[in-house]
Amino acid sequence: MSFEIGPLTVHLYGLMLALGAAAGVAVAYIEAKRRSENPEHLFNMALIVLPLGIIGARAYHVIDQWDFYSQNPEQIIGGAGLGIFGAIAGGVVGVLIYTYWKKINALRWFDILAPGLILAQGIGRWGNYFNQELYGYPTDLPWGIFIDPANRLPEFEEFTHFHPMFFYEFVLNITGFALLMIIGRKWRDRLRDGDIMLLYFIYYGVGRFILEGFKIEVWTLGGIPTARWITGAAVIIGLGVLWHRHRRLPPPADLDD
Repeated sequence: MSFEIGPLTVHLYGLMLALGAAAGVAVAYIEAKRRSENPEHLFNMALIVLPLGIIGARAYHVIDQWDFYSQNPEQIIGGAGLGIFGAIAGGVVGVLIYTYWKKINALRWFDILAPGLILAQGIGRWGNYFNQELYGYPTDLPWGIFIDPANRLPEFEEFTHFHPMFFYEFVLNITGFALLMIIGRKWRDRLRDGDIMLLYFIYYGVGRFILEGFKIEVWTLGGIPTARWITGAAVIIGLGVLWHRHRRLPPPADLDD
Protein backbone atom coordinates (compact mmCIF):
# COMPACT_ATOMS: atom_id res chain seq x y z
CA MET A 1 0.00 0.00 0.00
CA SER A 2 1.34 3.44 -0.92
CA PHE A 3 0.35 7.02 -1.63
CA GLU A 4 1.68 9.81 -3.81
CA ILE A 5 3.24 13.11 -2.76
CA GLY A 6 3.82 14.90 -6.04
CA PRO A 7 6.25 12.74 -8.02
CA LEU A 8 7.21 10.77 -4.90
CA THR A 9 5.64 7.40 -4.08
CA VAL A 10 5.58 6.64 -0.35
CA HIS A 11 5.21 2.98 0.59
CA LEU A 12 3.51 2.60 3.96
CA TYR A 13 5.57 -0.47 4.83
CA GLY A 14 8.80 1.46 4.46
CA LEU A 15 7.31 4.49 6.18
CA MET A 16 6.42 2.45 9.28
CA LEU A 17 9.90 0.94 9.38
CA ALA A 18 11.40 4.43 9.15
CA LEU A 19 9.12 5.75 11.91
CA GLY A 20 10.03 2.79 14.08
CA ALA A 21 13.74 3.37 13.54
CA ALA A 22 13.37 7.08 14.33
CA ALA A 23 11.44 6.34 17.53
CA GLY A 24 14.04 3.76 18.55
CA VAL A 25 16.89 6.22 18.07
CA ALA A 26 15.00 8.91 20.01
CA VAL A 27 14.51 6.56 22.98
CA ALA A 28 18.15 5.45 22.84
CA TYR A 29 19.20 9.11 22.88
CA ILE A 30 17.13 9.70 26.02
CA GLU A 31 18.58 6.58 27.64
CA ALA A 32 22.15 7.57 26.76
CA LYS A 33 21.66 10.98 28.36
CA ARG A 34 20.04 9.42 31.44
CA ARG A 35 23.02 7.11 31.86
CA SER A 36 25.48 10.00 31.33
CA GLU A 37 26.83 8.51 28.11
CA ASN A 38 27.82 10.55 25.08
CA PRO A 39 24.84 10.39 22.67
CA GLU A 40 27.17 11.16 19.76
CA HIS A 41 28.20 7.51 19.93
CA LEU A 42 24.62 6.61 19.10
CA PHE A 43 24.60 8.37 15.75
CA ASN A 44 28.09 7.16 14.83
CA MET A 45 27.14 3.63 15.84
CA ALA A 46 24.08 3.78 13.58
CA LEU A 47 26.35 4.05 10.53
CA ILE A 48 27.54 0.51 11.27
CA VAL A 49 24.55 -1.00 13.05
CA LEU A 50 21.80 -0.09 10.56
CA PRO A 51 23.51 -1.49 7.43
CA LEU A 52 24.49 -4.71 9.21
CA GLY A 53 20.99 -4.99 10.65
CA ILE A 54 19.44 -4.65 7.18
CA ILE A 55 21.87 -7.19 5.71
CA GLY A 56 21.13 -9.63 8.52
CA ALA A 57 17.38 -9.11 8.20
CA ARG A 58 17.47 -9.71 4.47
CA ALA A 59 19.72 -12.76 4.80
CA TYR A 60 17.39 -14.36 7.35
CA HIS A 61 14.38 -13.79 5.12
CA VAL A 62 16.12 -15.23 2.05
CA ILE A 63 17.15 -18.36 3.96
CA ASP A 64 13.62 -18.66 5.33
CA GLN A 65 12.13 -18.44 1.82
CA TRP A 66 14.93 -20.28 0.00
CA ASP A 67 12.51 -22.43 -2.02
CA PHE A 68 11.34 -19.23 -3.72
CA TYR A 69 14.70 -17.45 -3.98
CA SER A 70 16.50 -20.50 -5.32
CA GLN A 71 14.17 -20.25 -8.32
CA ASN A 72 14.30 -16.43 -8.44
CA PRO A 73 17.88 -15.48 -7.53
CA GLU A 74 17.54 -12.07 -9.16
CA GLN A 75 15.21 -11.05 -6.32
CA ILE A 76 17.62 -11.90 -3.51
CA ILE A 77 19.08 -8.41 -3.61
CA GLY A 78 16.57 -5.59 -3.74
CA GLY A 79 13.46 -7.69 -3.19
CA ALA A 80 10.96 -7.30 -0.35
CA GLY A 81 11.08 -9.14 2.95
CA LEU A 82 13.04 -8.82 6.20
CA GLY A 83 13.49 -11.08 9.23
CA ILE A 84 13.67 -9.63 12.73
CA PHE A 85 16.08 -12.27 14.04
CA GLY A 86 18.55 -11.50 11.28
CA ALA A 87 18.18 -7.78 12.00
CA ILE A 88 18.95 -8.33 15.69
CA ALA A 89 21.95 -10.53 14.91
CA GLY A 90 23.36 -8.01 12.44
CA GLY A 91 22.73 -5.16 14.86
CA VAL A 92 24.47 -6.98 17.71
CA VAL A 93 27.52 -7.53 15.52
CA GLY A 94 27.50 -3.83 14.62
CA VAL A 95 27.35 -2.75 18.27
CA LEU A 96 30.20 -5.11 19.18
CA ILE A 97 32.34 -3.78 16.32
CA TYR A 98 31.73 -0.15 17.26
CA THR A 99 32.17 -0.55 21.02
CA TYR A 100 35.39 -2.54 20.53
CA TRP A 101 36.68 0.10 18.14
CA LYS A 102 35.86 2.97 20.49
CA LYS A 103 36.75 1.00 23.64
CA ILE A 104 33.43 1.68 25.36
CA ASN A 105 31.23 -0.62 27.43
CA ALA A 106 29.26 -2.84 25.02
CA LEU A 107 26.91 -4.20 27.69
CA ARG A 108 26.01 -0.70 28.81
CA TRP A 109 25.20 0.30 25.24
CA PHE A 110 23.11 -2.81 24.69
CA ASP A 111 21.00 -1.67 27.66
CA ILE A 112 20.71 1.80 26.16
CA LEU A 113 19.53 0.39 22.84
CA ALA A 114 17.18 -2.39 24.03
CA PRO A 115 14.07 -0.31 24.90
CA GLY A 116 14.27 1.60 21.63
CA LEU A 117 14.74 -1.65 19.72
CA ILE A 118 11.57 -3.27 21.00
CA LEU A 119 9.64 -0.01 20.45
CA ALA A 120 10.90 0.11 16.85
CA GLN A 121 9.78 -3.48 16.36
CA GLY A 122 6.29 -2.62 17.59
CA ILE A 123 5.88 0.39 15.31
CA GLY A 124 7.40 -1.42 12.34
CA ARG A 125 4.85 -4.24 12.64
CA TRP A 126 2.17 -1.87 11.31
CA GLY A 127 3.97 -2.09 7.99
CA ASN A 128 2.85 -5.73 7.90
CA TYR A 129 -0.72 -4.53 8.35
CA PHE A 130 -0.55 -2.27 5.30
CA ASN A 131 1.01 -5.09 3.25
CA GLN A 132 -1.62 -7.58 4.50
CA GLU A 133 1.06 -9.99 5.68
CA LEU A 134 2.03 -11.58 8.99
CA TYR A 135 -1.40 -12.98 9.75
CA GLY A 136 -2.19 -16.28 11.42
CA TYR A 137 -4.73 -19.05 11.07
CA PRO A 138 -8.36 -18.27 10.22
CA THR A 139 -10.48 -17.07 13.13
CA ASP A 140 -14.02 -15.92 13.83
CA LEU A 141 -12.94 -13.84 16.82
CA PRO A 142 -14.17 -10.21 16.78
CA TRP A 143 -10.66 -8.86 16.19
CA GLY A 144 -9.89 -11.13 13.25
CA ILE A 145 -8.49 -9.15 10.31
CA PHE A 146 -9.89 -9.31 6.77
CA ILE A 147 -7.36 -10.38 4.17
CA ASP A 148 -7.96 -9.73 0.48
CA PRO A 149 -8.26 -12.91 -1.62
CA ALA A 150 -5.08 -12.04 -3.52
CA ASN A 151 -3.08 -12.05 -0.28
CA ARG A 152 -4.42 -15.29 1.19
CA LEU A 153 -2.10 -18.25 1.38
CA PRO A 154 -2.82 -21.42 -0.62
CA GLU A 155 -5.36 -23.73 1.02
CA PHE A 156 -6.88 -20.78 2.90
CA GLU A 157 -8.56 -18.95 0.01
CA GLU A 158 -12.06 -19.72 1.30
CA PHE A 159 -11.46 -17.99 4.63
CA THR A 160 -11.86 -14.23 5.05
CA HIS A 161 -10.63 -13.33 8.56
CA PHE A 162 -7.36 -14.32 10.22
CA HIS A 163 -5.47 -13.81 13.46
CA PRO A 164 -3.80 -10.35 13.27
CA MET A 165 -0.29 -11.51 14.15
CA PHE A 166 1.14 -8.07 13.43
CA PHE A 167 -1.14 -6.61 16.13
CA TYR A 168 -0.33 -9.33 18.64
CA GLU A 169 3.36 -8.54 18.18
CA PHE A 170 2.66 -4.82 18.37
CA VAL A 171 1.02 -5.28 21.78
CA LEU A 172 3.82 -7.61 22.89
CA ASN A 173 6.49 -5.10 21.88
CA ILE A 174 4.85 -1.95 23.21
CA THR A 175 4.20 -3.66 26.55
CA GLY A 176 7.81 -4.82 26.59
CA PHE A 177 8.99 -1.30 25.89
CA ALA A 178 7.05 0.02 28.88
CA LEU A 179 8.37 -2.75 31.13
CA LEU A 180 12.00 -2.20 30.16
CA MET A 181 11.72 1.54 30.71
CA ILE A 182 10.11 1.06 34.12
CA ILE A 183 12.54 -1.64 35.26
CA GLY A 184 15.52 0.39 34.07
CA ARG A 185 14.46 3.23 36.34
CA LYS A 186 12.85 1.56 39.33
CA TRP A 187 15.61 -1.01 39.87
CA ARG A 188 18.54 0.88 38.39
CA ASP A 189 20.63 0.43 41.56
CA ARG A 190 20.27 -3.35 41.42
CA LEU A 191 20.88 -3.84 37.71
CA ARG A 192 24.18 -4.76 36.14
CA ASP A 193 25.24 -3.60 32.70
CA GLY A 194 23.60 -5.93 30.19
CA ASP A 195 20.59 -6.85 32.35
CA ILE A 196 18.11 -4.81 30.32
CA MET A 197 19.20 -6.54 27.13
CA LEU A 198 18.91 -9.92 28.84
CA LEU A 199 15.39 -9.02 29.97
CA TYR A 200 14.60 -8.02 26.38
CA PHE A 201 15.69 -11.44 25.11
CA ILE A 202 13.74 -13.25 27.83
CA TYR A 203 10.55 -11.20 27.47
CA TYR A 204 10.46 -11.10 23.67
CA GLY A 205 11.57 -14.72 23.48
CA VAL A 206 8.69 -15.98 25.61
CA GLY A 207 6.13 -13.88 23.74
CA ARG A 208 7.38 -14.81 20.29
CA PHE A 209 7.63 -18.50 21.26
CA ILE A 210 3.92 -18.47 22.11
CA LEU A 211 2.86 -16.48 19.05
CA GLU A 212 4.59 -18.86 16.64
CA GLY A 213 1.78 -21.33 17.32
CA PHE A 214 -0.69 -19.03 15.54
CA LYS A 215 1.30 -18.66 12.31
CA ILE A 216 0.80 -20.39 8.97
CA GLU A 217 3.58 -22.01 6.93
CA VAL A 218 6.52 -21.06 9.13
CA TRP A 219 10.13 -22.12 8.55
CA THR A 220 10.75 -25.28 10.59
CA LEU A 221 13.71 -27.35 11.72
CA GLY A 222 12.96 -30.88 12.81
CA GLY A 223 9.25 -30.14 12.62
CA ILE A 224 9.54 -27.25 15.09
CA PRO A 225 9.30 -23.58 13.99
CA THR A 226 12.81 -22.16 13.63
CA ALA A 227 11.70 -19.08 15.57
CA ARG A 228 10.89 -21.34 18.51
CA TRP A 229 14.38 -22.82 18.46
CA ILE A 230 15.85 -19.32 18.46
CA THR A 231 13.57 -17.78 21.07
CA GLY A 232 13.66 -20.86 23.28
CA ALA A 233 17.47 -20.72 23.31
CA ALA A 234 17.38 -16.97 23.98
CA VAL A 235 15.08 -17.44 26.98
CA ILE A 236 17.07 -20.31 28.49
CA ILE A 237 20.42 -18.60 28.02
CA GLY A 238 19.07 -15.24 29.19
CA LEU A 239 17.59 -16.71 32.36
CA GLY A 240 20.75 -18.67 33.06
CA VAL A 241 23.02 -15.67 32.65
CA LEU A 242 20.71 -13.43 34.68
CA TRP A 243 20.56 -15.99 37.51
CA HIS A 244 24.33 -16.40 37.52
CA ARG A 245 24.95 -12.67 37.60
CA HIS A 246 22.58 -12.01 40.49
CA ARG A 247 22.81 -15.21 42.53
CA ARG A 248 26.38 -16.34 42.03
CA LEU A 249 28.26 -13.06 41.71
CA PRO A 250 28.68 -10.37 44.39
CA PRO A 251 26.22 -7.44 44.34
CA PRO A 252 27.15 -4.55 42.01
CA ALA A 253 28.02 -2.33 45.00
CA ASP A 254 30.58 -4.87 46.20
CA LEU A 255 32.15 -5.06 42.74
CA ASP A 256 32.71 -1.31 42.81
CA ASP A 257 34.64 -1.39 46.12
